[in-house]
Amino acid sequence: MVTSEESGVTGRRFDVADAAPVLLDAAAVVTGWSGDAQRLYGYPAPEILGRGAADLLMPEDAARLPDLIERCERGGGWAGPLSVRHRDGHPVATMVRVVPALASGGPARWMVLASDMTGAPGWDMSRTVLERLASQSPIGLAIVDTDLRYVWSNTAMQQFGSGPAHERLGKRLGDIQPGLDAEALEAVMRQVLHTGVPIVDHEHIGRVRSAPHRESAHAMSFTRLEDDRGNPIGVYYTVVDVTERYRARRRLTLLDQAGERIGRTLDVRRTAQELADVAVPGLADFVAVDLLESVLEGGEPPSGPLNDEDRVSLRRAAHQSVNKGVPEAVVKIGQAARYRAGAPPLRSLTSGRSWHQERLDPLAKEWATGIPGGRAASFLDLGLHSVMIVPIRARGTTLGITTFFRRQWQDPFEADDLSLAEEFVARAALCLDNARRYTRERDAALVLQRNLLPRRLPEQDAMEVAARYRPADELTGLGGDWYDVIPLSGARVALVVGEVAGSGIEAAAAMGRLRTAVQTLADLDLRPEEVLAHLDDVVVRAAREDDTEPDPRGGGVQAVGASCLYAVYDPVAGQCAIAAAGQGAPAIVAPDGTVDFLEPPAGPLLGVAGPPFESVELPLAEGSVLALHTNGLLAGVGFDPGEDTAAGRERLRRALERREPVLDDRCQAVVDALVPARPPDDVALLMARARRLDPRRIVSWELPSDPAIVADARKRTARWLTEWDLDELIFTTELVVSELVTNAIRHASGPIRLRLILTGATLICEVWDASASAPHLRHPKTTDEGGRGLFLISQFTQRWGSRHTRDGKIIWAEQSLTGPAV
Repeated sequence: MVTSEESGVTGRRFDVADAAPVLLDAAAVVTGWSGDAQRLYGYPAPEILGRGAADLLMPEDAARLPDLIERCERGGGWAGPLSVRHRDGHPVATMVRVVPALASGGPARWMVLASDMTGAPGWDMSRTVLERLASQSPIGLAIVDTDLRYVWSNTAMQQFGSGPAHERLGKRLGDIQPGLDAEALEAVMRQVLHTGVPIVDHEHIGRVRSAPHRESAHAMSFTRLEDDRGNPIGVYYTVVDVTERYRARRRLTLLDQAGERIGRTLDVRRTAQELADVAVPGLADFVAVDLLESVLEGGEPPSGPLNDEDRVSLRRAAHQSVNKGVPEAVVKIGQAARYRAGAPPLRSLTSGRSWHQERLDPLAKEWATGIPGGRAASFLDLGLHSVMIVPIRARGTTLGITTFFRRQWQDPFEADDLSLAEEFVARAALCLDNARRYTRERDAALVLQRNLLPRRLPEQDAMEVAARYRPADELTGLGGDWYDVIPLSGARVALVVGEVAGSGIEAAAAMGRLRTAVQTLADLDLRPEEVLAHLDDVVVRAAREDDTEPDPRGGGVQAVGASCLYAVYDPVAGQCAIAAAGQGAPAIVAPDGTVDFLEPPAGPLLGVAGPPFESVELPLAEGSVLALHTNGLLAGVGFDPGEDTAAGRERLRRALERREPVLDDRCQAVVDALVPARPPDDVALLMARARRLDPRRIVSWELPSDPAIVADARKRTARWLTEWDLDELIFTTELVVSELVTNAIRHASGPIRLRLILTGATLICEVWDASASAPHLRHPKTTDEGGRGLFLISQFTQRWGSRHTRDGKIIWAEQSLTGPAV
């Protein structure tokens, strides 16, 4: 008898020696009752003899009794569990074995052997049954001794390619499965032997002898075996093939990675590289992404599937490999990817269908042709043995192809691999198409912005200038801030900084209208406050038109509420006049590096009713730097919405005090110090270093209002042109001086002032008089006696014009020193 202590469980196992015998007749009536039966169920013999067996069973089993009698008669006996009612009423779990008790010539009888199974692990089985159960189990079972050598294994272990059971006896795992990491698995077995703690569902990846061409995954559970004294005698383990589960999990992991890693930017090339990176090494050893050239440039690819006759131009956008340096790639990133006619890549591209081949012909040449440097190679040379080609299609449009190769990975591509590749290429295709569309729209926006802002700052002698612009809308690069440098007559220059509320293309359009208006007004040579007054009228008129003709799409951005600062610097007098429409105070950096902020008279925002605009004039020492900026410059790094203006100016002061010898570098340093990569508001900064013209290149005369002085003015002009080595301009300049002085004498009263200014590129001739009347260009007829003066000047000079001063007007003309007059 095996006791509960020896078996390791509470209760007793079924044993004939422990069984309580009971005798039944053919009708299942108790005819014999033993003392063991009385001890087990509590009934004395007189109380139970003559009663039917159904009276001893619990109701659920009593109902089964007729069927059990029939099974006994048919099969010559029966064995199984029953619930017997104890004399005090509680059920007793009983294992019953019924065998015939035959008596010669007597009626049929049944011997019932009953054993208490309360707390027992279950139905006891013979060794034969247990051996048959273990050997026929579909789960691989094996036992190794304390030296980790096989002492037993079942038939199911053969499915893992380790041979029949007798061939495994006495061998270790590494001897029968060299494709597995035997050291790692034996380390797990030793851990179980040492600790006695079972290890369940340990997943191991490797190659078994029955399928050496593919990776297999197995779930293994390890349990220590002990003898009757609790000493370890070996390890019992089970093996279940979970390769499909492992592959499904790996596919889901790759899809998750594709969703997380592909399309993080709106850059076509970066997105293509992310597609290649995701597939290596989880799916392939080498991946190449070839896109149509029009896609890389942000253009529209041909709609629908391509035809074989279509001339397609592919370019390598990205590739990735498990090997450093991507040695498998015969085409470099950025190079044209040309393939032989009829090659699988072109067939897949034109048909829009995927294609794969489990085993490549190792001697076949790589499909690419026209490779720079002539690097032709076979698949054997490149070590590639399996391939998939998946077209990149989004919204019904083919964008390119993705090619997957396996090299070190011995498993060939299967149908499941192709489905996986198609799924995350489809995800990447949408990201690529979005990136392509964004590239196209961004390029268009940047072209618009480049045309709205100065492409390059004009050459002039009054100031050295540098500018920076950083939009808040990083996707389009468009904003409502602008700056401008406008050369004026008399070697002067106008500096402009303005801001339209909002960002994006609508704000940029409103800004473009204002910038054009400012340039037009600047050509009129008006004073700064007059320019802003006329600009205000333009904004009010535009707003009135928008109100009468609203945009049906809505969301328009008006220029009402825009700000603008307009400054004019005269390098001859060293004076700067500034007027502001709601724009912040400019900073002035003195030659010694000290920084001050100018407070021009605060004018209202454009289009908003308020007091008239005013200007302020101040001297600028040579070498002083004027910093004009929009409000976004002060709302950058370290900006607190609750802080006052003084804190922002203090940050700007510290940035301007950092000296850089080159003004352009200094301008960039200020923006980098104050503006983050993604600013909360558009930023425009214009910095200008004041220059003074050489006094030796400026000459001025006060002339009486006398026609006889014209000849003297021509002589004086000729002498100075000779002094300046400009003899080739004497004739033209004398003509200009003669006409301008004569015109002033004829139409004005009082003294006249003649001034010549020589800059690096132009010779300027100016005549001032006290009259406020402006000259008008006429196109005289051949019979007219006069009116040819300004007409001749317009023909012989680069440009000419007039401007009003506080005490009169100036008529001026410029001649180019570097080329013919236009």
